[in-house]
Formats: sequence, structure tokens, C-alpha cells
Amino acid sequence: MDKHPEPVPEHVGGSPGGALDQRAELSEFLRTRRARLKPTDVGLPDFGRRRRVPGLRREELAQLAGVSVAYYTRLEQGNGRNVSAEVLDAIARALRLTDAEHAHLTHLAKPKQHKKKPPARAQQVRGTLRTLLDSMDGVPAYIAGRRSDILAWNRMAAAVFGDWAELPAAERNWARLVFLRPEYRDLFVDWEQKAIDIVCVLRMDAGCHPDDPRLSALVGELSVKSEEFRRLWATHDVKEKSHGLKRLRHPLVGHLDLSFEGFHLVDDQEQSLVTYHAEPGSPSAEALRLLASWGTDATRAGTGTSAPSA
Repeated sequence: MDKHPEPVPEHVGGSPGGALDQRAELSEFLRTRRARLKPTDVGLPDFGRRRRVPGLRREELAQLAGVSVAYYTRLEQGNGRNVSAEVLDAIARALRLTDAEHAHLTHLAKPKQHKKKPPARAQQVRGTLRTLLDSMDGVPAYIAGRRSDILAWNRMAAAVFGDWAELPAAERNWARLVFLRPEYRDLFVDWEQKAIDIVCVLRMDAGCHPDDPRLSALVGELSVKSEEFRRLWATHDVKEKSHGLKRLRHPLVGHLDLSFEGFHLVDDQEQSLVTYHAEPGSPSAEALRLLASWGTDATRAGTGTSAPSA
């Protein structure tokens, strides 16, 4: 935790009413996407003149998108009223946005398309899903929800990542774990990439649910307590990562190379089933087998208590 945290911009933690500033989010997102492009990236000549700011100029981006400079300037200033889907598509193409970034831009620019929702109820995991998790013997798996909350998990997930049952419900959250708990900095070999992935998820949530007071409070708390979070949040990056490789340093079995797969639930797109597995016959597969055989002893070791004797 920073002893003397830097001042946090007002829009980072949301408004006093518990909502993120949608206009500021749109403005900063467009500005940062424009700043990452060079003229040569989009087929424009670069005459070698030094630029006062990085990336494309507003007039260059407007030209590429086929809109007036004044129109694009209003949009980048956070005024997305009456912008059409066709114009957003053209701007997304000009900015070379990914599918995830394009969807995020649409959420930010056209919030009026989303009906006012009642306060979100506590996320519930179906009983059959909990049974499924428990039946996945030898496979670490959990259910993640909004705001990177960890909603349910099986014994093997606890053995690999630590016994989340020992934490208060509010602390069962990947963002809090990764940025505020030193043991998770040690657990992930590439901690920086894990942190980036978490921030990208929160950014997408913020675009979809700008009025979520719990999300706003979480972003505000992390912005105050973690310099790394402030730095990554300021990039305005968004992406979805449904599969990949995680390299871990487990306190009991050492190095683990685990492939992960994430699946959105058909009946609740805000919940995902995430599973981990090792290459058959690999040292990591043997390590998972050992963790499974140790049972609750491995779970306790994952939270920093004594390990079972070999």
C-alpha cells in the first residue's frame, strides 16, 4: 500500500452518487485510443515533424472516420448524444479497435439505449453449478461474476489459489486479491499480466454498468491503495481473455503451468465458469495430482498455514 498515495482524479472513483462519470470515461477512452496510433499505422504520411502530443491528431482521425472535426471533437469531449451506430462503427475502424473495444465504445457513447435498471441483486450461483464444480475432481474451477467477484469454487481451486472460504465475502474478489494481497503477487509468475487482465475486466464492467455503486467503490478504493492499479486504470484498455496459460509459484508444489478456459453462462452472461488443467504427463499434472491427494491439507497450505509432510 502507498504511504502517500497520489491524488485520484474525481472521475476515477465515481461521482458522489456512486456512479462512474460516463462522459469522462468516453472522453478518456477515445483520447487514449487515438494516442496509441501513429500516422503510418493508418496509411497517412509522416513528414517527420515533431508532434506536441503522441498519436494521431483529431483532424486526422476525423478524416479517416469520414466525419467533421467539430463532430469528432464533441464526441471526444464526452458528448455522445445522438451519435449513430454507423458513425461509431466508422470511428472504431479508424481507431483500429478490437471487438471488445468497439463494444465498450458503444456502451460509453450510447448509454441511453440501456434501460434504467433496478439495483443489482446479489449474484446467485445455481445449485446444479455448485454440484458440477464439486464433481470436477482434479480440475481447479470457480465461478466469477461482476466486478471480478469469486462466487463459487471447488476444492481444487482452493488448493491452488488459497481457501477463499476463510475470507469475508466482500474480499472474495480477484481485483482485491491481486492488488492488495502480497501472497498473490508471489503466486503469479507474471503478476503484471494478471493485473492487466483484471483491470481490463473491470473497465468493461464499468462501461456496461456505470451506475453500479459497488464497482465505483471498488475502483475508488483500489485507486487510493494501489499505485499499480492507478497506472493500469489510466490506460483505459479493455479486452476479453477466455483462454490462455497461467504460470504459478505454489507454496507447496512449486512451479505450475496451467491452461485456463473461461465460459460465459448462457442464462447469465455476467457469470463465467473458469477451469484450469495441466498438460497430461507433465510435472504440473503430477503436482495437481499431489494437491488432490493432500485434500484439505493442501487447501490450508494455500492460505499460508503449515503444509503436510511429504
